[in-house]
Amino acid sequence: MRWLILTSSTGTGHNMRADSLRQWAAKVYGEKVEVRILHVLESTHGLYKFGVELYNVIQRRAPRLHHLYFNYLELAGMHRRSSKILGGDAFSALVREWQPDRVISVHAHTNHGFFDLARAALPDQPPRCITYCGELFGGYGFSRHWANPRADGFIGASPEVCAAALAVGTPEKNILFGGFMLRAPFYEPAEEIDRDAHTLAAELKLDRHAFTLLLSTGLAGANNHLPILRELAASGQKLQVVALCSKNENVRAQIETFAAAHPALTIRALGHTDRIPALKRLASVVVARPGTGATSEAILLGTPLIHNGIGGVMPQELITVQYCRQHACARFGSTPRQVAREALDLLANPSALAALRERLHAARPPGHPEHIMRWIHDRPRSS
Repeated sequence: MRWLILTSSTGTGHNMRADSLRQWAAKVYGEKVEVRILHVLESTHGLYKFGVELYNVIQRRAPRLHHLYFNYLELAGMHRRSSKILGGDAFSALVREWQPDRVISVHAHTNHGFFDLARAALPDQPPRCITYCGELFGGYGFSRHWANPRADGFIGASPEVCAAALAVGTPEKNILFGGFMLRAPFYEPAEEIDRDAHTLAAELKLDRHAFTLLLSTGLAGANNHLPILRELAASGQKLQVVALCSKNENVRAQIETFAAAHPALTIRALGHTDRIPALKRLASVVVARPGTGATSEAILLGTPLIHNGIGGVMPQELITVQYCRQHACARFGSTPRQVAREALDLLANPSALAALRERLHAARPPGHPEHIMRWIHDRPRSS
């Protein structure tokens, strides 16, 4: 069986979920399922590639401007009709050549026209077209393009997004409340993640039992590490900080220079790493943009979270903030000072930190990626 996964590099979460599907397909079915991940927007037409790059520039530099970008895309519906998709012939040719049995979308703009193109490319044996939506809440910020009532299946991470799919006419029998789709290492036994966290602390020369703040970033490189570090240094408090810099070597060098000048803070700047579960288990608190990926990981691991709203919150992030407010399982800061204040408050109040962990556990949806894999594998064609 062949599965074609449609994603795009807008932010980090879509590609993370595409890769998670690939990992879990291999884990559950081995060589019985062949998976191909296609960055479909970037590879179909230059205009879409420009749009993806623009999305990431706005995310890094001025998140609040995404309200204009998001609402334009909601109204334009550039990918809702197959006839209007630029470069659609190239996508159709790929489908005819590879002949997938399943086409799985993990992006809001690949659930309509691209599904139609895939079916038309293989009219005698059309692939099952299925959406996995990792968003956590409905309302403003939840794209109307996520749910396609004519798809063969819709998998939602939360009851709220499943309800949104139902509201636009998706048959209930075609909807699965599947929970999170995260990479396989996040589902390892807690004891194994704890051992890796202990080993990692020793490698980084950190005190495993000291309050540790993890400053996160996505692959797009959006971060506010230095302004937050300045506020922490000004407080005079002693704590450990791990700053993730992904592939941004310039920021990493700046943080290392800052660390040398502020010895009261124990700072470790790290580049790209695949040891995120251990890092988040090592951390007392994670600071991250309100993306679904980072938030879902924190909820699954039970690591207290401060949402970084510096520069504004994108519509897609607002629904994540709303989900966490409903479950009272995260804090929020809209300026570097507010983020640092929230972190220092949790440092000073261990009982508040413990209560946050308990609420994170309560906010964790049921479900497991293995169940999602079997649902996709066994999915009949929608009548």
